[in-house]
Amino acid sequence: MITRPLCSLIILSAILLSACKPADQSSSGPPVQQSAKPQVYVANYPLKYFAERLGADAVDVKFPAPADEDPAFWQPDDAAISAYQSADLILMNGATYSKWAEKVTLPESKLVDTSAGFKAQYIEIKADSTHSHGPGGEHSHSGTAFTTWLDLIQAAQQAETVSAALQELVSKEAAEQIKSRMAFLKSELESLNQRLLSCGSRLVNAPLVASHPVYHYWARRYGFNLQSLLWEPEVVPDDKAMEALKAILAKHPAKWMIWEGSPAPESVAKLEAIGVKSLVFDPCGNVPDQGDFMSVMKANIEGLEKAFNHP
Repeated sequence: MITRPLCSLIILSAILLSACKPADQSSSGPPVQQSAKPQVYVANYPLKYFAERLGADAVDVKFPAPADEDPAFWQPDDAAISAYQSADLILMNGATYSKWAEKVTLPESKLVDTSAGFKAQYIEIKADSTHSHGPGGEHSHSGTAFTTWLDLIQAAQQAETVSAALQELVSKEAAEQIKSRMAFLKSELESLNQRLLSCGSRLVNAPLVASHPVYHYWARRYGFNLQSLLWEPEVVPDDKAMEALKAILAKHPAKWMIWEGSPAPESVAKLEAIGVKSLVFDPCGNVPDQGDFMSVMKANIEGLEKAFNHP
């Protein structure tokens, strides 16, 4: 028989143990984690820029591709793939941009193809040769042209898709702020679009050459008469490459070469020796060394306007 003092002691001990137990911890599992911002993983830098600018501090945007690789040909490791699969939202460029995504399973409910809205306008290209740049190994640019955002009307459509997807993740108040930011971003892109249209009109279909086959949508939208090579800015063209260029120039007498990045000074000199000037129009597929997507596009356009004596 339990005496009254002993019974009181047992009850008191039970109360004390219950009071000391953490409120967020059950006996059957670990402590409950506090909810964090929605995790948004993106396929390239333009989407990172759009998501960060539109979502601001309401979302956490992740872009794990290394700075020294072309995200279109990057091969993420298992940890990076797992991170994409665990994200709250996955923003893909579409148009066959992320080659790695064809080989893995990503959750359809979280996946958003930001260029799907203009899929009927994709450009199909043919390339007979392969080449390499960076650690990604040999690859070809044949198939669907994927640098969709260089047509700034398409870039605005991609940003609109990002905006709609982000609004589904956040509070009503945050969603209204995203809408407001999207309206301003769209107006900025339209302003740059008009400047590019003016550049195209001023050139009046004059022939141009590009160092790399990434300008298809840009050329189509703005009326640039462009033929592409497979040159890299950091690689000085050898005699064979120069002869291939001269063969193109015989039928397509371009006076300007459009480069993805700043070319080697020796490359510039070689081109000038045959009457071709150099001009950079950075696609900005990866994080720029300075500035952001908008400042890079503005610098690109200012370079065009200066080169072609835009008033």
